Amino acid sequence: MASSDSSRLNGVRFEPDEKPPVHLVLGLGLQLAFLVIASMLLIPLIVFQSVEGSEAYIYWAVFAAIVVGGITTILQAVRFGRVGAGYILMMGSTIAFVPVCITALADGGVPLLASLVLACGAIQLLLSTRISLLRRIVTQTVAGVIILLITVTAMPIVFDLLADAPPSSVSWASPASALCTIAVIICMAMMGSGTVRLWAPVAGIVFGSIVAASLGIYDFESVRQAQWVGLPSLEWPGLRLDFGARFWVLLPAFVFVTLIDNIQTISYSVGIQHVSWRRPRAVDYRAIQGSLVVAGISNLLSGLAATVPNSIRPSSISMTSLTGVAARRVGIATGLMLLVLAFLPKVLAVLLAIPGPVYGAYVAIIVAVLFGAGMKMIVQDGINYRKGLMAGIAFWAGMGFEAGRIYPEFLSEIAGGLFDNGLTAGGLVAIVMTSIMVLMEPRRRRLEVGLDVSSLPTIADFLSAFAGRHGFSGAMVERLNAVSEETLITLSRHGSPGGDQRHRRLALAAQKVRDEVVLEFVATIGQENIQDQMVLLGEVRDEKDAEKELSLRILRHLATSVRHQQYHNTDVVTVRVSSPAS
Repeated sequence: MASSDSSRLNGVRFEPDEKPPVHLVLGLGLQLAFLVIASMLLIPLIVFQSVEGSEAYIYWAVFAAIVVGGITTILQAVRFGRVGAGYILMMGSTIAFVPVCITALADGGVPLLASLVLACGAIQLLLSTRISLLRRIVTQTVAGVIILLITVTAMPIVFDLLADAPPSSVSWASPASALCTIAVIICMAMMGSGTVRLWAPVAGIVFGSIVAASLGIYDFESVRQAQWVGLPSLEWPGLRLDFGARFWVLLPAFVFVTLIDNIQTISYSVGIQHVSWRRPRAVDYRAIQGSLVVAGISNLLSGLAATVPNSIRPSSISMTSLTGVAARRVGIATGLMLLVLAFLPKVLAVLLAIPGPVYGAYVAIIVAVLFGAGMKMIVQDGINYRKGLMAGIAFWAGMGFEAGRIYPEFLSEIAGGLFDNGLTAGGLVAIVMTSIMVLMEPRRRRLEVGLDVSSLPTIADFLSAFAGRHGFSGAMVERLNAVSEETLITLSRHGSPGGDQRHRRLALAAQKVRDEVVLEFVATIGQENIQDQMVLLGEVRDEKDAEKELSLRILRHLATSVRHQQYHNTDVVTVRVSSPAS
């Protein structure tokens, strides 16, 4: 009963490890495939038609983009080893790369583009091993701001779609079909039972399409002409691996866009974790590393197939939040649906023929849900003056750049027009402001020791000297020593089973922030998350659990806050300790 109440409260019906009914998995997989496949079709068309590519090659590029998206969507869901996030993260073509891809095609053709996309994939794989270095820059607040900015860049597209109708149609055809779509989705999502809510998106699209067809704005002719089954002829142009002058000239622009895309990937990976569990959990940064690995594999495959780059689609978060189904089986089904659809031109034609007002209304709901998810992430990270200022300036800067209101005569030509995109510009503002806040923080004192209780005397001497340097009392020294002891004991119990404990190291950094001390413990690999264990205090199952709970209870009593970030091979525990006087 408690689980059911929790499910209704948080809106999550199926968590990642749970098994929904087969018909539900297949139905949601088809919905998600439909949501992402439009961009997979349109973005390659925009890129390759801009340089007058042959019809045969464009067909190949679209086919390859869908196949790569399907394969990597499955990889994101299954998570084996260090590959994949283990969540529903749909992969698909991304509009962020469109300007630089068009430039590469114009300068060196498809072989040059393929080589640059391969370079992007290699960069993403490298970054996946080093994201712990970005932990103080790409914070949960920054991730939430980037998700909010997605809604800013998406809304102009939504408004254009809502007004998209043939000139010969009646004037009220667009608003009628759009309003019917929105009404059905909202009514089913807000007032229906849990099962009804799951089918709200597809029901809205079907009902809106029926209304649109009755008003004459559904393109039946394109559906009639499409083949049932089709496979493009192989039009692979090869790679340009001579790394000539044009490659090195364009590489910085591709690297810049790739870094922005990686930050977005981290944001989406954080966001999907927030909407996938009934009970709040600490962010699993190993899952984020896995999502970056798949993003890198995706671009390696895209480069080898000579098509446009791929990225995580933000609609993964909003659809999971809207339906309440986070089971990774849905992600696997979505990938399989994409692979099947790649060989069925008739079905693709049915999806593409859905009128703009219907599709726009559907996307408007998705964008609204995404906005709420971004706000929730920012609030959960804890709002203070600095974070609020950064979030507000970044958001409004993104809106200003997206609308072309911030010195367009100076900034429109920088980096290939990247500042014309509100998501890129606002995201950069958030990152720069966060970096400045980090640089303004007081100096940190560091110590490195073995991850073993025998290191406690050395740690105690280090903390005593730190406290004396900053004028803290003896009571504060005792509290810092107690916190360090319990944290070290807890971390030492979190080692890999059967691992060699002698080679595990601990790096300790101490920093004074107003009347508090922030201790950061960076240790070698662990298995369980301390934050999650502190939430579960009281659920004791045996004597060993009781012993572990004692250390956690002491730590919770002494510390103002505890944050545990887990990466492959690294644990980072940040503990804030207030002075006993305060």
